[in-house]
Amino acid sequence: MEHGSAKWGNVSEICRRYCEKQYTNNLLLTQHFRMGLDGYKHKRNLNVLVVGGSGAGKSRTYAIPNIMQCNCSMVITDPKAELLRKTGGVLERNGYEVRVFDLINPETSWCYNPFAYVRDDKDVLKLINNLIRNTTPKGAQSSDPFWEKSETALLQALMLYLLHEAPLEEQNFPMIMEMLGSAQVKEDDEDYQSPLDILFERLEMRDPESIAVKQYAIYKQAAGKTAKSILISVGVRLAAFNLKQIANLTCTDELDLYSIGEKKVALFCCIPDADTSMNYLVGMIYSNLFQTLYYVADRKYGGRLPIPVHCIMDEWPNVALPDDFDKILATMRSRGISCSIIIQNIAQMKALFKDSYESLIGNCDEFLYLGGNEKEGHKYVSELLGKETLDTNTYGQTKGRSGSYSVNYQQTGRELLTPDEIRLLDNRKAILFIRGERPIMDDKYDLKKHVNFRYTEDGGASPYDYAKTPLAHDDLKIDINRLDDYELLSTEDILGE
Repeated sequence: MEHGSAKWGNVSEICRRYCEKQYTNNLLLTQHFRMGLDGYKHKRNLNVLVVGGSGAGKSRTYAIPNIMQCNCSMVITDPKAELLRKTGGVLERNGYEVRVFDLINPETSWCYNPFAYVRDDKDVLKLINNLIRNTTPKGAQSSDPFWEKSETALLQALMLYLLHEAPLEEQNFPMIMEMLGSAQVKEDDEDYQSPLDILFERLEMRDPESIAVKQYAIYKQAAGKTAKSILISVGVRLAAFNLKQIANLTCTDELDLYSIGEKKVALFCCIPDADTSMNYLVGMIYSNLFQTLYYVADRKYGGRLPIPVHCIMDEWPNVALPDDFDKILATMRSRGISCSIIIQNIAQMKALFKDSYESLIGNCDEFLYLGGNEKEGHKYVSELLGKETLDTNTYGQTKGRSGSYSVNYQQTGRELLTPDEIRLLDNRKAILFIRGERPIMDDKYDLKKHVNFRYTEDGGASPYDYAKTPLAHDDLKIDINRLDDYELLSTEDILGE
């Protein structure tokens, strides 16, 4: 009886079915396996799940080699700005426009304004939902959703007001903070009107059907003490935008996400590895990015971007992604977009997407295991490898006057690699799973063998310095302590009488 048919695949044989002849038109997975970028040829998506513990070579043997391929536009999550420093020069040498959103040194970063990617009221709702989720501490559970919904109503009113009534240069989060600063509530005077109340009252007189007015009316249904608590909650949630560095960083937009699928662009999102408090801004970038690229692909290019876009998400758990990321991952292939999800262990993915982590794994046609020290990961990989059938012979002999000799043939099953054998995996080796193929064990990619290695910091080139002058926020300084005087028009002025 057969116990399993698992066996190792031949890396050279399998590679021939998937690789492109032009070396740079491939995704590098191991030393001897590469996958062509044309998914229509090999019928596989290019979403890769990379799992490896600290020191397993996630950056050196996967992320950096694929950045050096210079074969598509890239959006790269970069803890410590290490990837930028090592590969920025290679990218510029190959004709890339390198853009940097830097939360480590925000004063030198390119600017990012989420409002720049809001096209209609529906986009405002998506932006706020993403903001609320990204600014809610991980694992936090609210027993009363009232407060979160009330905050949402107020933020919707403010953002919709700016979208429909304010000039483009005022559509940003620093202006939201100024509007919040003008919202005052007096618990002992229910008839008191703050400057913000009067602003929305005038808008209602001019446009009673305004969606901003309707959302503000929802917020105003709260009594004085409750309304004050809502204001405080919103203020605390957006407190980072009161910091001068962050206000300047978000006052305008230079990232131009619309063009990433139209020309060779490398956008690095540099995040500190020891402080994740501002990483929600990168989460908002990814939300805007997917919406924008889908929009450009569908409306302008008939469903597929002219330049493929590869999102290399190093330290993936450190950035809050949209709740429907599993659906995005399932549909991005047709638009020419792919993702490399780089994590230290499966438990990280399970913690973030408890109910849909298996769907995320299932939407990655390539799974690259670089080694680790997590028991659950060892068991998971062992189960993926499956069981092989072994033929065993047993011999028996009895001695004496009527001695005999016997041979028994039987089959038994054994895991291709047991969990403890996976724990002992040679640090030079990687295990690769391709959907529909036998597993491959091969050497990890040797960075030094890449043709562009000599242009990297590791290869002896100077570290890349992205300092861009002049920066947009040098000319657009935000005074966070300023509260503009609102010009209150008379009814006659509003009605044109």
